[in-house]
Amino acid sequence: MGLTNHKGLDASNIILRLLPEDQQPPPPQLDDPSRRGRNLHTAHILTVNWTADGGWEAPEISPYGKLALEPTASVLHYATEAFVRTSLCFVKVVPLINVTIVQEGLKVYRGWDGKLRLFRPWLNCQRMLRSNAYVGLPSFSVDELLTLLATFARIECPHWLPHPGSSLYLRPSMIGTGSALGMQKPAEALFFLFGALFPQSTGNQCANLLASSPDQVRAWPGGFGCAKIGANYGPTMPAQTDARENGCTSTLWLFAEDGQVTESGGSNFFVIWRREDDENVLELVTCSVTDRLILNGITRRSILELARERLSHTSTGAAELPCLEVREGRFVIHDIFKAQKAGRLLEAFITGTSASVTPVAGIKWKAEEITIPVNLLGFTSMFHKWLDNIIYGVESHDWAYIVPEI
Repeated sequence: MGLTNHKGLDASNIILRLLPEDQQPPPPQLDDPSRRGRNLHTAHILTVNWTADGGWEAPEISPYGKLALEPTASVLHYATEAFVRTSLCFVKVVPLINVTIVQEGLKVYRGWDGKLRLFRPWLNCQRMLRSNAYVGLPSFSVDELLTLLATFARIECPHWLPHPGSSLYLRPSMIGTGSALGMQKPAEALFFLFGALFPQSTGNQCANLLASSPDQVRAWPGGFGCAKIGANYGPTMPAQTDARENGCTSTLWLFAEDGQVTESGGSNFFVIWRREDDENVLELVTCSVTDRLILNGITRRSILELARERLSHTSTGAAELPCLEVREGRFVIHDIFKAQKAGRLLEAFITGTSASVTPVAGIKWKAEEITIPVNLLGFTSMFHKWLDNIIYGVESHDWAYIVPEI
């Protein structure tokens, strides 16, 4: 999987060119309006170059700045890029040609005990490796990448994440930078990582979704809708604009003529209802990942595991909530509509690194307005609480990766 390297990624060779503390601006307060623009960043960027001839070069953390690319860079022409979840990186370049990009997105959290934590970051690293393979970007050691993530967090967070109960967004990305035009794997690549300052979630937001029309398709069976690559996101921007112009926060992506429910914008979608064939059974339902229609989000995976562990008929983890059966499978928008009309629709929510666990209050579908109870039985808020307890250190859990500070 991926390309064969000569030199493997080696975090121990890292080069540090850091700004002195007194040359770094103070971090904006958590409620500072400037955070809403989502274009603020911390003082440094981590970069690692790769070539087909030599493999991975030494990682370097240096002052944040622009990236220099050839106009013929692979990522600019062939979307050879991958990332780890969502954030913004503004790169000003001259006209380009060959850009491949893979991205990931995760947060580092300052716990109530003052410790820094990453949430299941090894899963982000594994997913980035899989995404790279989709667009011909190089392979790497998951353990070495995780060490680089932790090193960057350890350096940036004492200054940029001082407040307990807050978080800093990290965006690891990889792009093909080889300058040769043509349909081929990039001969050069660049990994980079930066920290973005987002507004802190108040936990009081609700999402309202606009169901996509039949002529809008985000992903298809057997495709690459399961990968964190830029080509999955750019084409969805017109639909996202439509959603906002219709008073909604995001798109609910449907697939096929019968409107199979897949995911919402950059988030996974869940619904809780009473089962049609037995209303005594409460069911948590989300789209399956087996046909590659959706991203197997890490928050999604965690919700499913927590539900099976703590809310099954055999568990004793949440006596204040009724039991839930968990189903990953195919369901269509008309199923949600029928459940709402019959009074069986109980809750819905979206999950993701940015969304965490956000309740869905309504769905616009054709001429219908599907109103959804918000946290009717308390499942949505309980899932949110369980995750918060882990990431902020209230609950000791092996999903939390503690980052030692300097």
